[in-house]
Formats: sequence, structure tokens, C-alpha cells
Amino acid sequence: MSKSFLGGMAASFMLKVGLTGSIAVGKSNVCAILGELGCVVLDADQTARDVVAAGSTGLRQVVEAFGPDVLSARGELDRSRLATIVFSDPEKLAILNSIVHPLVISEQDLWLADREAENPDGIAVIDAALMIESGGYKRFTKLIVVWCEPAIQLARLMLRGNLDRREAEKRIGAQMPQNEKKAFADFLIDTSNGYEDARRQTIEVFERLSQIR
Repeated sequence: MSKSFLGGMAASFMLKVGLTGSIAVGKSNVCAILGELGCVVLDADQTARDVVAAGSTGLRQVVEAFGPDVLSARGELDRSRLATIVFSDPEKLAILNSIVHPLVISEQDLWLADREAENPDGIAVIDAALMIESGGYKRFTKLIVVWCEPAIQLARLMLRGNLDRREAEKRIGAQMPQNEKKAFADFLIDTSNGYEDARRQTIEVFERLSQIR
């Protein structure tokens, strides 16, 4: 095959984008907007639920690590009870992450392969709160970090989770600080000023991603 022919071929590849941010910063809204704009989006929170569904290997491993008390009467994972355990103990949180993260990453990779087979020219976005902590962000071409002012994050979490201030602060404190996450970003989206401003920023990021070809 001649060099001139190769030079005239346009490369075709799916753009793989990671999206992350701390708890209660508005990642879901940003993902929904990216989906409206034409990206295919995978919510890692849902994947994390799937890998510990009733009867799964992941659930068996969680029960082995934390005991049967983390199961509901129906034999499903009691996520609220487990959260109370791990967010009070960094070592237990690390154990849970060591079980769940590899399973989630494996499922994500399968999903990415399927989406690339369907549309090699598309943009695939995976949303995961702990993408940086797990090292999973390294698999992506670009990384978006969603963030907001700490006081707004705290208020959102208290309202969303019906949590008191102390419990909300504990959950925020169990994650990497927002400023550390921002240092990894190729693109930043600040949701502090509400939905419309976040939407404007998301559209700008999408347009820049669309130019990477």
C-alpha cells in the first residue's frame, strides 16, 4: 500500500471520554446533556449496582468481606447499611473499592468495545465518581471533571440524601478533595451557578471534543 494512499485515509476511532467529580456536584445532569448532544453515556453508578446484584460474584465477595448483615431480607445488597459501615472506616472503604472497582472496569471495557463496534466515529462517555482514585481514568483520551463550590456541594448532598451535616461531611471527606481531582482534568465544568450555566459549559466541552479527530 503506497504512502500516498495511506496519507489520504482519514483515521476512524471512537473518542473515549472519562467524566468524574465528587459526590453531589451535578455529574448526572452533565451526562444527560452530553447524551442529548449525541454522546453515548454509561453511568458507572448503575454498573456498580449491577456487579453486586443478587446472585452475583461481586455480591458474594462483599458478603464475605463485610458479613451477612449487609444483605436485605430479600438477599440483595443493603446499600444504605453498607455505606454507613464503609464511610466510617477508611480501611473498610478501601476493601470495598478493591472488590468493586475491578468488576466495574471490566464491565466498562466491554461496554466501550460494543459502542466502538457500533459507531467507530462516536464519542463514548463513562461517568464514575472514583475514576481517578481507581486509576481507571488512564484508559480515556480525555477527562472531564465536574465540580462546584464546597458549600453548594454540602447543601446538595444533605438535601439529596436526607443527611445531617455531620454525615454529609463524612461522605464528602471520604473522597479525594475536589481541587485534587481538578488537577487531572482536560476539561472542567463548574455547576455552582445552576443548570443553565452548566449546560452552556457542557455544550462548549462537547464542541471541543467533536473537533478531536
